[in-house]
Amino acid sequence: MASATILLVDDDEVLRHTLAAVLQEHGFGVTTAASVPEALKLISAGSYDVLLSDLHMPGKGDGLTVVSAMRHANPRAVTMLFSAFPEMDAAAQAILLQADQILVKPMNFPSLIEAIEQRLAVGAPPSRVIESVATILEHSIQTTADAWFERVEKDKKFTTISMSHEQRVGHLPKVLIDLVNRLRSFNSLGSRELVSVAAQRHGRLRCQQGYSAAMLVAESRMLQVSIFETLQKNLASIDFSILLNGVMTIADEVDSQLSQAMDSYIEESLLKATSV
Repeated sequence: MASATILLVDDDEVLRHTLAAVLQEHGFGVTTAASVPEALKLISAGSYDVLLSDLHMPGKGDGLTVVSAMRHANPRAVTMLFSAFPEMDAAAQAILLQADQILVKPMNFPSLIEAIEQRLAVGAPPSRVIESVATILEHSIQTTADAWFERVEKDKKFTTISMSHEQRVGHLPKVLIDLVNRLRSFNSLGSRELVSVAAQRHGRLRCQQGYSAAMLVAESRMLQVSIFETLQKNLASIDFSILLNGVMTIADEVDSQLSQAMDSYIEESLLKATSV
């Protein structure tokens, strides 16, 4: 194990220096980083056998950001995260889809050394396919649309209006493609630069089909739930380093699409009223 190299990432200076000294005493080559940006630079510049990082870091990014970068740069590296919060059962499973092991502070140094040596002996798990939120949604357009349709069909206020499956769900693939394009555009939150023609058409069509404005809003809410359900089912493949921004962009874009659909709905309502 003497030749194994470790990248240690922690903003706690005392712990960082103490732990680095303990690891070096056991024959490991240790490089330290005090922040996520510093760790990312080291990862891009060198190769390591083990990443040992605090999960909770100040500033932009956290331990998962570092893990994701290591996965891309060196898939064979063992990745281990530690946290001062032991009550993480709900989050632990999602985190373990990214990192190989979670350790709880304060750490017992002999147990830590043993854990590192065991992980090195076994090696990193097979490389995972890590994808962006946009790519996952693009691959899951049909399943997301199906999940949305199931929700709608269970709501009596929708089923009172009779229509075919195509009339009910035909707009969704195009709307979801617009969402994927928004995710890949990296436009700032609140941006209205991307126009969703599909959302505008949907608003006019729903007015013609007899939907109320409230039903249009309820449809949008169900769509957002169905999208997040799709992401939940694909946690093992999600790039956690950009997940939060992706989720915020989804919420922002679904809201934008609803606004555009509502504008078209109102315009169609006014046309119907003036033609009577």
